[in-house]
Amino acid sequence: MTVNWPGFAEIVHGSQEFILTSHIRPDCDALGSALGMALILEKLGKQTQVVMGQSTPPNLAFIDPDHRVKTIGKEVQLGELVDADVHMVLDTSAWAQLGDMGDVIRATTARKIIVDHHIGEDDLGAEHFKNTSAEATARLVVEAADALDVELTAAMATPLYAGLATDTGWFRFPSTSPNTYLIASRLVAAGAVPNDIYSKLYERDSAGRVRLRGLILSRIQMELDGRLVHTYVNGTDYEATGSLPTDTEDVINLTLGVAGTEAAVIFVGQPEGGFKLSFRSRCQMDCSQVAEKFSGGGHKAAAGAFINGSLDEIREPVLAAVRQAMG
Repeated sequence: MTVNWPGFAEIVHGSQEFILTSHIRPDCDALGSALGMALILEKLGKQTQVVMGQSTPPNLAFIDPDHRVKTIGKEVQLGELVDADVHMVLDTSAWAQLGDMGDVIRATTARKIIVDHHIGEDDLGAEHFKNTSAEATARLVVEAADALDVELTAAMATPLYAGLATDTGWFRFPSTSPNTYLIASRLVAAGAVPNDIYSKLYERDSAGRVRLRGLILSRIQMELDGRLVHTYVNGTDYEATGSLPTDTEDVINLTLGVAGTEAAVIFVGQPEGGFKLSFRSRCQMDCSQVAEKFSGGGHKAAAGAFINGSLDEIREPVLAAVRQAMG
């Protein structure tokens, strides 16, 4: 899929003030893409703000050493964000994933653009610069830098490498291609340090995070002769284990380590109620199609959604949809 980068460059060169955002429950690709893009724009003399609907998870704070990412309702208010030349949404095309930043996007009369690699999309009234075959939005930001003739710096490369590496499972997922390694090589040449990024992501776990992961893995249930694995975490488990909701990040990938597993689901209870759903597939099941049934989205091999209700109310309908998709 070809992105209209000349059209993107025309918008950038014709604008001065940019507000960048991404999805709630931000991960490395969301944060890294937004930060990388902001730094690219600033190289061109543009004014930027990066504002999210939810705060940066503590375990990902290293990605933003200068504390540039603000949270709406905390460091900045809705009324301060409506006026800008361009509102840029990265790594999502869904209203439900914008949180309170969705109100900003609805209220603004500014030009709106989307840079994303996910399949599903809502009508945000925006111009799309999407490539659903891209392994990460971070890759698209690197391509944007090329289109704008901006040389990558270490400050750009570090968050972008984190986004690229994590969205490909550290280059393990089928989305990884020869071009992925070329992009990674460029980011390392620009100053990203892979072992340092990996260490900050995975080798600084809190005791609470380890306890929570152990609890989630202890609840694994198998179905369909071991082809389907699912587990859950309740909203009350965080306090009980001394952990945070963000400590559930990537746990679902551990369930795929069980021999014979073709699909996995995790129900992640939120402290304020409801459950975040995460789906993974190694079979014919298209996770994005399953997630869409619950107003979510993503990719064929990995997708997510959010659903209200108790675990007893939602578990069987969700698992039924997964079983049907698995065939």
